[in-house]
Amino acid sequence: MMYAAAVPLILFLCSAFIFRHYKTAPLPDKMKGAWIATVENIDYPSRPGLSVKEQKQEFVQLLNALKEAGINTIFMQVRPTADTFWPSNLDPWSAYLTGTQGKKPGMFYDPLKFMVAQAHKRGMAFHAWLNPYRVTNIMKVELAEKSFARKHPEIIVEYGGKLYYNPARRESIEHNLKIVKELLNNYHIDGIHFDDYFYPYPVKKNGNDVDFPDAADYAGYKSEGGTMSKEDWRRENVNLLVHQIHDTVKTERPDAAFGISPFGIWRNKSEDVPDGSDTSAFQCYEKLYADTRYWIQNGWVDYIMPQLYWHYGHKTAPYGLLLDWWDKEVQKYGKGKVKLYIGLALYKHSDGDKNWKKGELEKQLEDIEARTTVSGGVFFSARYFLKNKKSEQETIKGFYK
Repeated sequence: MMYAAAVPLILFLCSAFIFRHYKTAPLPDKMKGAWIATVENIDYPSRPGLSVKEQKQEFVQLLNALKEAGINTIFMQVRPTADTFWPSNLDPWSAYLTGTQGKKPGMFYDPLKFMVAQAHKRGMAFHAWLNPYRVTNIMKVELAEKSFARKHPEIIVEYGGKLYYNPARRESIEHNLKIVKELLNNYHIDGIHFDDYFYPYPVKKNGNDVDFPDAADYAGYKSEGGTMSKEDWRRENVNLLVHQIHDTVKTERPDAAFGISPFGIWRNKSEDVPDGSDTSAFQCYEKLYADTRYWIQNGWVDYIMPQLYWHYGHKTAPYGLLLDWWDKEVQKYGKGKVKLYIGLALYKHSDGDKNWKKGELEKQLEDIEARTTVSGGVFFSARYFLKNKKSEQETIKGFYK
C-alpha cells in the first residue's frame, strides 16, 4: 500500500522536474512578432460562445496565417480584463470566450494549453499578454462569484464607466504576482508581456482630464509622512508593480522573458525635459504614470517594445525621430541586456489610414532591418494577417528573414 501510494507522488515530482527544465525560447535578435488581442474579441475568438471545435479551428487558421508571414513570436492576450483564458484558481473564465464570465468553454478544455502547444508546434515563441489593472472594458460584464475584483470591492475604482484595480493598493500587486506565478508554474510559456495600459488613459470632461479617483489613498500616504507629489507617487506605484513582476518572473522561471510595450513617447523635450524626444504629443510618463526609461535603467525588463504607431511625416510624433530616440536610449541605458523591439501599426496600413502613403510600412521595416541595435518589430494586430487583403503576409515575410 505504501508503494502504491508513492507512485503518484513520484510521477508528480518527475513531471515537475521535467517542467522546470522546459527550455524556454530565447528572445530573438530579429523579432517578427504579432499581438493577438482577445479584449472585445478584436482578433480571437471571432465572437464569444464558439464551440471548442470552432475555437480550435479559428486559432489554427490564425497561426497558419502568421506562420506564412514568418512570424516567430506571438503575444497572446490571455488575461484581457480580470478574467482568464485558462482554468485559473485565482480568476474566472473570460467572458470573451463564452459570453459569460466564469462559464467554462468546454468540460475538459484548456485553451491556453492548446494555444501554447500549437504555437510551439510551428516554431513560434509564446508570450502571455496580461492587463494588470483593467477589471471591465467596453463589453458590459457581470463579475463572476469567483472574481477577485468582486470579492474585494475595496480595491476597485470606477473611472470613465470602467472598473480598475487601484494601483495604489498592495492587494492589486499581490494578485498580479499570484497570476504570474500560476502561469509560469503551469504552462510552457516563453514570457510575460504587458502593453501600454497602466493608470488608464485620461477621461475628458469639458475639455479637461478627469482626475483618477485615488485621493483617499494619496491622503493616507501623506498622513504617514509621504513627501512625493501625487504624480510621482502614482509613478512609484507602477514602478513597484513592474519591479516585483520582473523579480517574480526571474525567481519562478529565470529563463523566461518579461517585457513591456509602452505608449511610444516617454516625455517631450518641448516641455523642458532635455532627455525627452523632440516631440509635442501625449506622454506616458505624465498621463499613464509609466516611467518607461526608468525600467530600462534598472534592468526590470528584458525587452522594451514602444508602440510607434505614427508615420514618418507626422507633425508632432514622427516615426523616424522616435525610432532614433528609442534606439539611442536603449543602447545607453539597456547596457546590452535590454532588447529593443518596435510596435508597428499594421492596422493603419491595412485599414488605409489617410496618412499612410504607399510604401510607408515597407520603409519602416527597412529602417528596422538596417539597424543592428534594433532587434525587430511586432505588428498590431493578428487579424490583418488572416484577412491578407493587402498582401500583409507576403510583405512582411520578405523582411529580416
